[in-house]
Amino acid sequence: MRSLTPVEAAVAFALGGAVLAVAIPEFVRGLHASRLAEPVDGLKRIAASAVSVAAAGLPDPAFPPSAPLTPPEVPRGVRADDPAGAWDQPTWRALGFGFDHAHAFSFSFDSTHAASLAHFRATAHGDLDGDGVVSTFEIEGEADATGARILPGMYVDREVE
Repeated sequence: MRSLTPVEAAVAFALGGAVLAVAIPEFVRGLHASRLAEPVDGLKRIAASAVSVAAAGLPDPAFPPSAPLTPPEVPRGVRADDPAGAWDQPTWRALGFGFDHAHAFSFSFDSTHAASLAHFRATAHGDLDGDGVVSTFEIEGEADATGARILPGMYVDREVE
């Protein structure tokens, strides 16, 4: 087998470097996107279920009652399994929400019901790098006699803290 000439080695090294220069940033972006899928998808599922529950109660719509942060301790830098029954709280069951696998975020659901308007805020907190600083994602919705809806936008604080 013949060895590479210095010019061939330089060309191979340059091509390898170019491939890595493109592939590594894409890999990192994909990794961050996969970590952010859990809170975004989870909040969208909660919001869609909450709107369905409220719409079923028309003309007097109401969202399920508030549910505490579940699990109560935000996982720090790891995906954690929940203890048995963690998602058995009535609101989580009414929303059909919970995890049966390890996850990195804790979720809460806060709702209010006034005479003419019901409102909810679903929140996800995560500490992806385990430094004690949490990312926060929130989505809101409201319902009145005309219907139930998810409000536009999602609040995000420290997306990849």
